[in-house]
Amino acid sequence: MRDGHVHTSFCPHGTKDKIEEYIEKALQLGYTEITFAEHAPLPEGFIDPTPLKDSAMKLDDLEDYFKIIEKAKQQYHGRIKINTGLEVDFIEGYEEQTAAFLNEYGRHLNDAILSVHFLKDMNGAYDCLDYSPETFNAMVEHYGSVEKVHRHYYQTVLNSIQTDLGLYKPKRIGHITLANKFRLRFPTENTFTEEITQILEKVSEHGYELDYNGAGTAKPLCREPYPPEWVIKQTITLGIPLVYGSDAHQAKELGQGLGSMRL
Repeated sequence: MRDGHVHTSFCPHGTKDKIEEYIEKALQLGYTEITFAEHAPLPEGFIDPTPLKDSAMKLDDLEDYFKIIEKAKQQYHGRIKINTGLEVDFIEGYEEQTAAFLNEYGRHLNDAILSVHFLKDMNGAYDCLDYSPETFNAMVEHYGSVEKVHRHYYQTVLNSIQTDLGLYKPKRIGHITLANKFRLRFPTENTFTEEITQILEKVSEHGYELDYNGAGTAKPLCREPYPPEWVIKQTITLGIPLVYGSDAHQAKELGQGLGSMRL
């Protein structure tokens, strides 16, 4: 049992649960390995478009984050493998800043995820794709259709895979169908098979992994994992490694989505 995608109290939009509470819950669930993958500080110069500016941890907290995980490793040595990780945002236009961050801090990481949450529009403005149904609706109106939002998201994910972010670039790509988070309110008959297949081919070509993210199963307007079953089958056919991630933002969310796994 391995969970490769867990957040902590360092996340401004998460919980105040202590790291020990996460680990004790993981042990109860029979985990043998866990990766704390907090939202990495956003690139220098990037302005968080969310109302509360709470998408990621602060750079000033990074050293404490590393120290707390190291302390937990010592405390739980021999009981569970604990990995120091980050969920790093790929943000179009901030590739150099992201690479510079990874070059400076990547040596501290045992594991990491590269994810897309922010999309850059044709005017150079940014939106947080998964922030709320209201934000997604505004994006649909701005882009012209649900399909256009999805396509732009998948193109950005593809760019994240192909962009050189240096030696410490994360090798696992996060929740590649996050655009489906509000799918039950913003349905589309298009499954974006061509776009997703291209992403999977590039993941395979680069020897990367995929985040099998259970958080979508708990989202009321999604109710499926990221990615869904048909994508998982294609992933297995291509021999791409899948790493389960609860994407837990509080200790009680560890294990979410495990029941949907049919691997």
